[in-house]
Amino acid sequence: MDDRPELGLRQLHAFAVLAEELHFGRAAERLGIAQPPLSQQIRRLETRVGYPLFSRGPGPVALTAAGSELLPAARRALDELAVGLDAARRTGGGAAGRLRIGFAASLALTVLPDLLRAYRDLYPQVDLEIREMTTAPQVAALHGQLIDLGLLREPPDDPGLVTEPILSEGFVVVLPAGHPLAARRVVPVAALAALAAEPFVLLPREAGPTVHDRILDLCREAGFEPRLGQQAVEWQTVCALVEAGLGVSLAPASIRRIRLKRVAYRRIAPTTVRTTVAMAWRREDRNPLVERFAAVARDARGQRR
Repeated sequence: MDDRPELGLRQLHAFAVLAEELHFGRAAERLGIAQPPLSQQIRRLETRVGYPLFSRGPGPVALTAAGSELLPAARRALDELAVGLDAARRTGGGAAGRLRIGFAASLALTVLPDLLRAYRDLYPQVDLEIREMTTAPQVAALHGQLIDLGLLREPPDDPGLVTEPILSEGFVVVLPAGHPLAARRVVPVAALAALAAEPFVLLPREAGPTVHDRILDLCREAGFEPRLGQQAVEWQTVCALVEAGLGVSLAPASIRRIRLKRVAYRRIAPTTVRTTVAMAWRREDRNPLVERFAAVARDARGQRR
């Protein structure tokens, strides 16, 4: 059973103002009402309390002992309500709250830092929860409501999600520094055929089916099927395994920012094969925090063009 008292906010507000003014006329003027309605509000509150809150005898208006006891609690209630209303407005408008974002690890090397900084500058009161995840786990987390928004490579065609591209980039070939192809600044697609006999270090297909297939498309464009070797779930690990001599790889161009002494990254050209980074969220989600983040991402995309 809820035994909290049912006190009208207008009554508490009128009481607090009258307690400050100790004059019905001035208090009514501050409240923007006539004096009789103010007197009615106070009487209703006194009826609820069961005792007079103000002395009304000859002389100035004064708080009674009961009124003095109620005043601090009334002020706290009004202050807390004001804080709560402000927080609700900021959250409802997308300026406060908690936003859970999944992101592909390679985006930490490209758009993610600037995007988060731009969002944080505009909405410093939003609590960001960032989770590093490959594409398939992000899609599952979106449907499971474990994250609110995903930044992922090659989003699937999923009717339950809204997706918007924010970045398109080409691929590079990842080679041990002493590899013959590393002597070239740009590797023609046809020259990739020289890698046909070498093991490829790649992300498992289930981690990102479409980007995995894009890499196979590049190899097929060069006329061969890659010989799959070691697998790793993060691009940084892929590059480390290439450095260790366990094979070669093809990867999104942004991984060139992973600085390893014994790894060479060479652009592949000419080719139309590219990889797309997109943001994604649940189609039915009307979270204003997601809408505000998407707006920041769109603005950043426009500035990169």
